[in-house]
Amino acid sequence: MTTIDDLGDLRGRTVLVRSDLNVPLDDDRITDDGRIRASLPTLRRLTDAGARVAVVAHLGRPKGAPDPAYSLRPVAARLGELLGTDVAFADDTVGDSARATVAALGDGQVAVLENVRFNAGETSKDEGERQAFARDLAALADVFVSDGFGVVHRKQASVYDVARLLPHAMGGLVQTEIEVLRRLTEDPERPYVVVLGGSKVSDKLGVIDNLLGKADRLLIGGGMVFTFLVAQGHAVGKSLLEQDQVEVCREYLRRAEESGVQILLPTDVVVAPEFAADAPATVVPADAIPDDQLGLDIGPDSQRAFAAALADARTVFWNGPMGVFEFPAFAEGTRAVAQALTELDGLSVVGGGDSAAAVRTLGFDEAAFGHISTGGGASLEYLEGKDLPGIDVLDDPVDSVDRDH
Repeated sequence: MTTIDDLGDLRGRTVLVRSDLNVPLDDDRITDDGRIRASLPTLRRLTDAGARVAVVAHLGRPKGAPDPAYSLRPVAARLGELLGTDVAFADDTVGDSARATVAALGDGQVAVLENVRFNAGETSKDEGERQAFARDLAALADVFVSDGFGVVHRKQASVYDVARLLPHAMGGLVQTEIEVLRRLTEDPERPYVVVLGGSKVSDKLGVIDNLLGKADRLLIGGGMVFTFLVAQGHAVGKSLLEQDQVEVCREYLRRAEESGVQILLPTDVVVAPEFAADAPATVVPADAIPDDQLGLDIGPDSQRAFAAALADARTVFWNGPMGVFEFPAFAEGTRAVAQALTELDGLSVVGGGDSAAAVRTLGFDEAAFGHISTGGGASLEYLEGKDLPGIDVLDDPVDSVDRDH
């Protein structure tokens, strides 16, 4: 697969970079700039080579039209601070502002274009509409670099279609992500332990199904655990429950027992009468959750058991918090898993999304983990064995399509 090394001399050439700058905002304040910082090495490499860099990205889920709440302007400002240089900002993605802003770039300079999802063509199911928008994007540049791993599982204009129109390569971030995920799927060092959390079993069905044949141990926490507990015949009070997945969980437990894969569920749970930061927390056995309580974290015995199950692992993939880590009273399960991963003598991979946010929120040194992914959904789909359109297209030649208008 083509990398930046294969693109030749980039001095004076305009490079369109698809980054993942989808950071959480509180009004105009960025509350976690992890994805911006993850984009820096590729951008610096391109500017050091003298390229003129036009960055495209999305933020949130606007409905295909401009929405000030989802503007990338504060992201561009933060990117400039981190790069230590002025970063120009275009008020649109392919309109007059974008064309003028990109045309004004000098060698080694960077511009950020407004949210690509302000254009309906970005996410359109209509291939013609998507390709028309991709042609507008491609007309801005000479080369395309795909560096937004968090979106490579999407067949979208700035991820997939534009790569068919321009000479293309994967950026350093995407390259690293793929290399790490291959280590998780192709002959991983053992013991291989997978830790899954988050709210819903249904979000993780594919990865559980695929990893039951690959992992040695599967540790399950978060809101999804209560569907497993019901599958074992236990009551879960007011806890989150996907009733339609109970039989699926029962089948997973049966398959794991048959195949010798250990599924470890919590033996105790931190419960509260309501979902609130100041709700009174109580520890109860996992098989004795009161009817008027809901589980919001794994308990202290489970924390110790999970840490012990991770202690000798040589490979760990973790996706999804063990509880409501945003509330201090229900963060200790997630903290215990993160702490165990920092002490690992092997490869620890934090699978993006809420897990990566938890690592930063709880104050861990990111360097203590083997790899922190920028793409939760993309990581999961890769581990499910699915094709990633934004990766597969980088193996394809450029289409002989006229990208000019």
